Amino acid sequence: MNMITDKITLQSLVENQAVRPDYYDNDIVIIDNIQKFAEIDTAHMEMNTVAVCIKGKVQAKMGGNEIMLSENQIVLCPPNVLLTDIMASPDINIKAIFFTNDILQSFLHEKINLWNEVMYKYKMHIIDLSDTDIKFMQHFYEMLTICINFKEGNPYRTEVIQALLRSAFIGLMGCVKQLLPTQEPQETRRTNTLFQQFFDLLGRSNPKHRPLEWYAGELCISVKHLTNICKQNSGKTAYEWITEYVKEDIRYYLRQTDMPIKQICDTLGFSNPSFFGKYVKEQFGTTPLNLRLRERGKEA
Repeated sequence: MNMITDKITLQSLVENQAVRPDYYDNDIVIIDNIQKFAEIDTAHMEMNTVAVCIKGKVQAKMGGNEIMLSENQIVLCPPNVLLTDIMASPDINIKAIFFTNDILQSFLHEKINLWNEVMYKYKMHIIDLSDTDIKFMQHFYEMLTICINFKEGNPYRTEVIQALLRSAFIGLMGCVKQLLPTQEPQETRRTNTLFQQFFDLLGRSNPKHRPLEWYAGELCISVKHLTNICKQNSGKTAYEWITEYVKEDIRYYLRQTDMPIKQICDTLGFSNPSFFGKYVKEQFGTTPLNLRLRERGKEA
């Protein structure tokens, strides 16, 4: 098993000599073929990802759930997701865009609620492309490649690329919207914004294991309001989302590092190893040590 120890961030992608992104700025990384990722067994994604499978297949677990990505499919991946047991066919060819929450908000504006529903409420991560969608993607990528190959001296290169990507994202949201069940009336823009701000805060908080009061205080709203916002936009409470993110961090540190249990406990914000062990037992049904062995496929 080829283990990695670092979380995959925009910066790590830019600095990875084996990957060599085709384009990057402060908010976006574009990779024409992430075939090198076929050599990775596990990846902790810290940014949003949209990837199109051009050829081949990839099987993996996303947050513990099995997914299969095949030709002419798109995978949508939110931040702080642990991809494990990644297996790719030798002919795999995937084009991928990695991007921050800030640029996503800039691209989608009031449509950000649709992205949130797809990611967090319906968890619609694999999208089948129709023949029309495929043609659109082909023409889009041809134009994107032309823009990427602009001379570096072009003062508007970044703006042109981002404008093109924004159009593609809106087009993608249009395709996705047709696949969703009939929706209730949309929530107010402020509610959608607060929901996105909560996820931004949760994603960048280290440690994430904090009281609800802390998150609500950072957003200058009440715990009840935060809980209602999350429930309305995703079907889960804020506490449930915090727990899900904390569990992903626990799995990451136990699987991907050799840090002692005590050090992991301190890193993740637990008061002592006894409380950490109890939390792991409640959430995973086993001890931290057994969970480490299970995640590494060595459990007896």
